[in-house]
Amino acid sequence: MISDLLSRGFRRNQRIVHAQADGLSHEQSLSQTEYNINCFNWVLGHLVSSRSQLLTSVFGADSVMTDEQASRYLRESEPIVEDGPGVLPFAELLGLLDASEDALEEALDGASEEFMAEEIAAGDERTASRAAQVMFTFFHDSYHVGQTDLLRQMAGMNDKVI
Repeated sequence: MISDLLSRGFRRNQRIVHAQADGLSHEQSLSQTEYNINCFNWVLGHLVSSRSQLLTSVFGADSVMTDEQASRYLRESEPIVEDGPGVLPFAELLGLLDASEDALEEALDGASEEFMAEEIAAGDERTASRAAQVMFTFFHDSYHVGQTDLLRQMAGMNDKVI
């Protein structure tokens, strides 16, 4: 079933993020690259924000982040270049990632084929199946998880995690 595959994929992404975050301090998570990408802290908050949005819009579940917490990590938000208002501690973000994973696993485990096939609003005047919405979020999740390898190195680590 697609729900099981997606659940396993999100869980794998969570494990990769934890492996890439291992040993990094909050200060290191704020390290900027010389390229036009954001820091590890923003990427992690953005993952949680996106997963939270998926939980509420597709499954009708509770968000793991408040709107206030998520606001600093939304698409096209200003880059995080230093600690400041709205920037969550790196360890807290990792805990929110874990909470989002648990909630996603529960939602996906309880999702029937029929439920996943239902068409729902997917933006301005568009619809998509619940499964398509989850698949897009998984793609998005994986894209940003891939960035964490580079961001770990830019934060001062000189190792190979995966």
